[in-house]
Amino acid sequence: MAQYVIAHDIGTTGNKATLYSQDGELVASAFHGYETYYPQSGWAEQDSHDWWRAVCETSKSLMEKTGVAKSDIAAVSFSGQMLGCLLVDRNGEPLQRAIIWADMRAGKQAAELEELLGMRDVYGITGHRISSSYSGAKLKWVKENQPEIYAKAFKMLQAKDYLVYRLTGALATDYTDACGTNCFDLVAKTWSGYILSAWGLDAGLFPELHASTDMVGKVHKQAAEQTGLLEGTPVVIGGGDGVCAAAGVGVMAEGEAFNYIGSSSWVATASKQPIFDSEMKTYTWVHLDPDLYSPNGTMQCGGGSMQWATRLLFPNPGGRSIYDLMNEEARKSPITANKLLFLPYLMGERSPRWNPHARGAFVGLQITHNRGDMARAVMEGVALNLKIVLDTFRKEGAPIDHMWVLGGGAKSTLWRQILADVYGLDIYVPAYLDEATSMGAAMAGAVGVGLISDFHQAKKWVKRVSVHSPDPASSETYSRYFELFDETYRQLTPVYDKLNQF
Repeated sequence: MAQYVIAHDIGTTGNKATLYSQDGELVASAFHGYETYYPQSGWAEQDSHDWWRAVCETSKSLMEKTGVAKSDIAAVSFSGQMLGCLLVDRNGEPLQRAIIWADMRAGKQAAELEELLGMRDVYGITGHRISSSYSGAKLKWVKENQPEIYAKAFKMLQAKDYLVYRLTGALATDYTDACGTNCFDLVAKTWSGYILSAWGLDAGLFPELHASTDMVGKVHKQAAEQTGLLEGTPVVIGGGDGVCAAAGVGVMAEGEAFNYIGSSSWVATASKQPIFDSEMKTYTWVHLDPDLYSPNGTMQCGGGSMQWATRLLFPNPGGRSIYDLMNEEARKSPITANKLLFLPYLMGERSPRWNPHARGAFVGLQITHNRGDMARAVMEGVALNLKIVLDTFRKEGAPIDHMWVLGGGAKSTLWRQILADVYGLDIYVPAYLDEATSMGAAMAGAVGVGLISDFHQAKKWVKRVSVHSPDPASSETYSRYFELFDETYRQLTPVYDKLNQF
């Protein structure tokens, strides 16, 4: 009996394929990298054929290294980078390199939609602000700047959608990736004719919509030959990477949330209804479970701030791990880092500030401060900034009882305790800090083919290995410190604007 799921995580640097058992045990993984192209400033593209080669190579590698028979694979599912734009013709052939999430060329097209409909109107339909990052603006750019490609296009696909097509011949997408287009009605779960009409985009270019757990096809003969999979293996469409991570760490009901501390960092929860924040600080995706939503707020440079600070402050670790040394010295610094504030806006800011002119700053530096103080201040600054997102959800009535942590930054026990104290919540640590995204995709696959009954059963896959509980005295201190952090940003906002004019 088929009892394994292969989950492909189509990331920015490569594809990581992971084999999971029906009990959620990670059996093995394989990685195959590919290039990103930067033909002009602000542009970022990838070759979709590279994605396919990565899927073929990692699929074969998984089965070779584990000895698992192809007949034992119950499903193939996907997690993928979001906010892309890949146009294909009627035969599914790519018409250009994929414009990926990091590409910012479509600022003019995003501004045009805001002028036509207004930010609040679009946010009220899609649950997202208008942005050049989203697929709709990129598609509009193609229409205006590459009309010959637009004229030949049959569908616009995301990364995982193209790979599903290569396996099955089905041209489809799921609700989570649809949310990343600025063209999707979040409540009705349909493409928004109102937005498409205003933007002048052809509705026929947008693929058929599915829940993330839908089996959209089976591996056809040619794909089986190229991947080593069994012809007829079910393919479940899966979802966008950020939303897969929520399921993969067990955030599947109200009261649950997770905090990802990677280069960018975010807080996400689960809710029965979208959260439409009055100040539009946060945004909402459809959850992998189509009966739920996944409200989210992503800051631009969370773990990235720590990477920057560690490289600058700890250049010669003396044969030790640079991060072990940084954590050791930061641990010696007291709460509030000897009254040193850090504003983590090294790349401008998305949620919660939505200010591209914002800049990073140490405030309160004295000659007595050392690099341990500075490292701790960075950890605290990121936590205080993410607290704004958490407080937004709480203000909108989302009950959050605990917080899971994920990502490279979550390996720091000190940072995890700071998060617990700043949030006033128990911080849960999963067994797999770096595998939640692929696990979420595997869960969608397992539910989609009936290997497990639902996401509540999938939740048993998530193993908690430790808990950090907030210290009441530290939480009270951070509550007062947060007010100073927020005031400091507001005081510096006009300075940021003036700096941008130079």
